[in-house]
Amino acid sequence: MTFAVMTRLGAGLMFLAVGLGAFGAHALKSRLTPDMLAVFETGVRYQVYHALALLLLASLRGPSKAAWCFTAGIALFSGSLYLLALTGVRKWGAVTPIGGVLFLAGWLILLFSRSSSSLLDRLNI
Repeated sequence: MTFAVMTRLGAGLMFLAVGLGAFGAHALKSRLTPDMLAVFETGVRYQVYHALALLLLASLRGPSKAAWCFTAGIALFSGSLYLLALTGVRKWGAVTPIGGVLFLAGWLILLFSRSSSSLLDRLNI
């Protein structure tokens, strides 16, 4: 994945997260149970975290494999939570941990990447 694609994908996923968050706060508040609204909000929250991570990876020229893990993680983790909340079909909950493992894999790839020391240098850490 190129850095330009990471940037566009991160920005697009942030745009979508803001829209979904507003949709959840306004349109879904009266239609979902408090538990299902919390499930939906969890999907939005983790989408925000990892879309921001994509933007960070792009700006720091981080590893592409981590970007793929974050992107797939958003699709599976957040996507399954959105579907669970909106449909009530509990089987979608079985997909969520796969997305979570992809998020963890992305962070481990970043942690152990050859460029991680140069990433920290760019952040002055």
